[in-house]
Amino acid sequence: MFEYLEPDASGASNLPPSSRSSTQARPERVRHMLYGSLAAIDRTIKILHALGYTDPNDWSDPIPMPPNSPMLGATSPAGTVWMAIATKTVLIE
Repeated sequence: MFEYLEPDASGASNLPPSSRSSTQARPERVRHMLYGSLAAIDRTIKILHALGYTDPNDWSDPIPMPPNSPMLGATSPAGTVWMAIATKTVLIE
């Protein structure tokens, strides 16, 4: 269903040759956001890396979320909530 694409250093398309000629296949960016404690974010990034989905360097440095951020819902867990972001490119068939 989805094919993971690594961008090259120049930012040029690296679609497989068979996909370049296809009018139906197109790359699309997907943004993943993790919210939680630093330990939970770190563990999730390591799990996604072990599964071969993302490299730890694909993620932003964690940043603290404001306590009353609408992204956290009406109530936030005790302590600071952090956020990390990764953007991946997928091939839409």
